[in-house]
Amino acid sequence: MLIIMKKSAGEEALVRIKEYLINRDFDIHQSTGANRIIIGVIGDTDTLDQHEMEQMPGVLQVVRISKEE
Repeated sequence: MLIIMKKSAGEEALVRIKEYLINRDFDIHQSTGANRIIIGVIGDTDTLDQHEMEQMPGVLQVVRISKEE
């Protein structure tokens, strides 16, 4: 799963989303670009509610990556 943060997202929003994920035992990888921050979520993301995550402050888009079968 990828979480794309809004360009205007503040540090507090970033910390909140990372704590939310870490508290649910996910590993995260942050990529910081010139205009966006993308958080890669590592683990069984089937348990995460994509809609709930999209409503969190600072989140622009949540992209679920399908599993190869």
